[in-house]
Amino acid sequence: MPYLPPNVEAPLRRLIQAIGAARQVGDLLDQCLLNLSAAQAHGSHYFTPQGIARLMVGVAAPQDGHKVLDPVCGSGGLLVESHRYVSERVGVNPAMVLLGKEQHAHTSQVARMNLAVRGIDAHVFPPGDSLAEPETVPYDIVLANLPFNQPAWAPKDRQDHPLVDPRWLDELPPKGSANSAWILHIAHALSTQGRAAFLMADIAAKSPQPAARRLRERLVRDDVVECVITLPPRVFGHTEATAGLWVLNRDKSARPGWGSTDRRRQVLFINARRDFELIPASRTRRLGDRHSNRILAALARWRGLPESGSADIPHRDEPDWSRSCTTEEIAHRLYDLMPTTYTAKPPEHTSSTGSRVYELKRELVEMLEEGHALEPRLLDALEEI
Repeated sequence: MPYLPPNVEAPLRRLIQAIGAARQVGDLLDQCLLNLSAAQAHGSHYFTPQGIARLMVGVAAPQDGHKVLDPVCGSGGLLVESHRYVSERVGVNPAMVLLGKEQHAHTSQVARMNLAVRGIDAHVFPPGDSLAEPETVPYDIVLANLPFNQPAWAPKDRQDHPLVDPRWLDELPPKGSANSAWILHIAHALSTQGRAAFLMADIAAKSPQPAARRLRERLVRDDVVECVITLPPRVFGHTEATAGLWVLNRDKSARPGWGSTDRRRQVLFINARRDFELIPASRTRRLGDRHSNRILAALARWRGLPESGSADIPHRDEPDWSRSCTTEEIAHRLYDLMPTTYTAKPPEHTSSTGSRVYELKRELVEMLEEGHALEPRLLDALEEI
């Protein structure tokens, strides 16, 4: 039992004693983080659900010795999951470099505690805005649960000087939403064989706005988009916004120690919109191990990864769920990166009422989300009149 000074207040004393008596401190901490995330959800400071974190790390597939960055690390859950993922494969404490950045001071303290309790060697930088400056060193893996449609993100001293920042090259991302800025920030941080997995609002994948379309065109022409996965609504527990998981890869070629299939100039789209399960005794949703494993297995087969257990089985498209597309087809569709655009079944003469209702509901949700994402830009335009 930890030593407690005599002036410690009674409620704090009981809390410390309860934690000191716990046998599985990690499990206790997980529950505390879950409760804290639920309490903060309306302020958009929620933490990544464990099932989503495992999927994100699984698609990025970090390896021993990799340098891993989470530029919006929150409670540090993605760094913890990265350590667990590699530990299970190497059987020892991995030689990884785990780095986290977080804008909010109290949340960065939670991340340090989360990592320390589990005995994970990681560094969480002092609180600060990751978008303020480009990363100065390349990373093997970047993982991020990004803030969706973050408004008014651009530092004032950089708003009118895009050429001074290597992330933007010749065009500053829109000021009313940080979606494009975050994607470019992450892409710039990757090493020559680096990979990234991040959550992004669906509007970024399909917005007809010229700036958003030019961003997608740049990513596809640079051949860094590897996979885009639509996720079920409400699996985050705090928002109705629809979102997807983007996977970037600087080197999609076949090579030893990675995959046996050359996927350059190709992108895998997965529509997991209906792949969820209800949490028992609750109306909330989660992705679930079964659905997560299905996604990971499909991506592993597409890459030709040996650990999938079926690397010798070629990838096959599944109508209404997955499809491998060439970058030429994506260009023909004006660089739309929404999986439902590519995975949809060919139109039939007859369809069930339930299926039609689902499609209409999905379209309505996407239209409402797109309207919500455009609000900051409309307000900016009105202020300039």
